[in-house]
Order: sequence, then C-alpha cells, then structure tokens
Amino acid sequence: MSEITHARVLKIAFPIVLANATVPLLGLVDTGVVGQLGAAEPIGGVAIGALVLSSIYWVCGFLRMGTTGLTSQALGEGQSREVASLLLRGLLIGGGFGLLVILLQLPLIAGAFAISPASDEVESLARDYMTIRVWSAPAAVSMYALTGWLIAQERSRAVLVQQIFANGINIILDILFVLVWDFGVKGVAMATFIAEWGGLLLGLWLCRDAFAVKLRWPEILDPARLKRMVVVNTDILIRTLLLQSIIILFVMWGARFGDVTLAANEVLMQFVTLTAFALDGFAFSAEALVGQALGRKDKPMLRRAALLTSYWGFGACVVFAVFFAFGGGAIIDILTTAPDVRSHAREFLPWMVAGPVIGVSAWMLDGIFIGATRSRDMRNMMLISFVIYVAAAIPLMAAFGNHGLWAAMLVSWIARGVTLGLRYPALERTAI
Repeated sequence: MSEITHARVLKIAFPIVLANATVPLLGLVDTGVVGQLGAAEPIGGVAIGALVLSSIYWVCGFLRMGTTGLTSQALGEGQSREVASLLLRGLLIGGGFGLLVILLQLPLIAGAFAISPASDEVESLARDYMTIRVWSAPAAVSMYALTGWLIAQERSRAVLVQQIFANGINIILDILFVLVWDFGVKGVAMATFIAEWGGLLLGLWLCRDAFAVKLRWPEILDPARLKRMVVVNTDILIRTLLLQSIIILFVMWGARFGDVTLAANEVLMQFVTLTAFALDGFAFSAEALVGQALGRKDKPMLRRAALLTSYWGFGACVVFAVFFAFGGGAIIDILTTAPDVRSHAREFLPWMVAGPVIGVSAWMLDGIFIGATRSRDMRNMMLISFVIYVAAAIPLMAAFGNHGLWAAMLVSWIARGVTLGLRYPALERTAI
C-alpha cells in the first residue's frame, strides 16, 4: 500500500469535487426545461416532487458512509473476499430500502402534502412526477452503497464517470422528452427514472471485479458481519436525522422573522451547500485513507491520513472564506433579483465568511470518524451538538434575531468539532 501523500489525497478529492459540481447543474436543467412550458405550475410540481424523493434518498445516505468505512478497513486488513461481500451486502440493503419506498409511496406522498400543501394543480403534477420516478428508488438508494465502495478503494474517478454518465443521460432525455416530444412533467420524471437505472448499471460494470470473486451466500449473509453493518448504518442514520433536524429547525425559526428573512436565509444556505460540496472531496479522502490505516492497525498512517486531509480541507475553507468576503455580494445578486432579499442577505453575509473556517473541523472529523466506523461516537456527539444548538438558539434569537439564529448554527458546528475532537484520541488508540 503506497504512502499517504498530498498527491494521493488530491487524486481522491478532485474527482469528487467535480462530480458534486454536476449535481446543481442537473437541477438547473430540470427547472429550465419545464420553465419553457410557460406556466408556474409545472415548475412547482417538479420542485416538490424532486424535493420529497430526494429528501427520502438523502436520509439513506448512511449507506454510503457505512459502506465506505467498512470497506476501507477490510481493504486495509487485506480481506479481499470481505471487500467484495460488502458491496453485495450494501446493494441488498439499498435495493431493499428502495423497494420499501415503492411499497410505501402512497402514504409518503400523502404525508409530504399534509406537511406542505400546495395548489391542486401543483399537487397533481407532483404526484405524476413522483409516481413515475419512485420506481427507480432501488437504483437511487443502491448507488449510495456502490459509491461508498468505490470511494473506499480510492476509485473516485469511477464515481465521477458514473455521475457524468447518469446526469448526462438525464439532461439529454429532459430535452427530448419535454422540449421535443412534449411529455411535460412526466417527461422529466421519465428522464430521471432512466438515468438512475442507467447510472446503476454503469456503476455495477465499474465494480465488475467484485463479482469476479467467487462468494457464497453464507459469507455475504454472515450474521455477525451483517449485524455490524446494520449497527454502523443505524448509528449514522440517527446522526443524519439529527443533522437534518438542525436544518429544519433553522428554516422554521427563520420563517418567524418574515418572508424576506426566510428568503435571505435560503440564499445564504447555498453558500453552505457550496462549501460542503467542495469539502466532500477531502472528507471522502479522509474516509478512505483513515479506514485503510485502521484496518492495517497502523497508527502513524492513521494520524498522517487525518492530518493531511484536514490540511487540505482547511486550506479549501480559507479560500472559500476569502471568496465569500470579496465575491459574496455578486453571488447573492446571481441567486436573487429581489432588492429587499439582496440587501437582507448582505446583512448576514459575514456569517458566511466565518462559516467555512469555523465549520471545517466538524466536516473533516465527520470524514475521519466515518472511515474509522466510529458511528456510535458520531451519533452521540451529534446528539450533544443538537442539544447545544437548541439551547443556544433560543436565547440568541431572543437577543439578536436572525443574527442570533446564524450564530446558533455556527455554535452547532463548533460543538460538533469540539466533541468529535475530544473523542479522537480514543479513535487512535484502536489502531494498535
């Protein structure tokens, strides 16, 4: 196994950053093609339908994280058969979750509209969208396992190829189905359905070496290994739900300060998303390299993996902070044309300048702990951070309004970084 170098970290990170850059592009195309239909309702229908299904799939992101950590450790231990078995286990779990989404589609859709009702026409179009796209749920969720498996082996270029292929198909079919053949909202759903299954098929081909290993079902379904995978993924799921709860509370509390503040906060959250997408590359590098080091029981390698990936993550966040300081106003102007929202967002822009530098420790430690499969620590520290966020937000909002709300968000990032940092020595002690 080669030495951990800056070049090795960047080789993993850059393809992930490029792959993430294609995600918002697809959303722009989806919105753009239905925007050509000349009515607001199709845009709303696609937006709501995509949001509901994407939120469900996002919760299943625990499968990617758990698969990455377990696979990288098996790779470090030299267990090639277990590496192959982990892919098949992940695909079985992903396919099972996808089938569950299909079976529960009616109550899930009904529940979504009960929480956030829309006009009859928008709801009808959103249902049309979801009842088509939901049939690719097994592919969409299984891709989390497949992506995690590839990242664990530092094959991030394969992830990039798969992402470009799937999104490219989606964009081409969007144009054909909607603008050429006039299928409307159903055309957007059909394009995504085909792209998600096509992306999975390509991903399986890219992982064909795993299927060349002759495995037996007793190995794949080994109770002890299945239990470990379930425990790791369950802890990460709880951690993910707590993180999502912080975001939901942020949006709900922000709405109390009026529509303009709510819109300004949504614009500024795109800064957070942009930073997180870019930092994913270095966090994923940490997952793969830390996991391999832990599998080898190589403490110096583990420490070097944690430090080197964090150096690059911190450097990237400093660049983003400077970029937001000098170019944040221009980004706001691109994201909204409303004068009151623009001025309001500028008022809170300093929080975005401070955010990347303050949040980098939390984001990078997440990657380190995922690679080490220290999922219980992640779950517990996120619970503590959630409590600290709520405890900070209530008095800060009362005293400083929306500034207090943003301050509480950054406090939650600090809490995550500090609490995970305090658990890091215990993580290193396992590499013996």
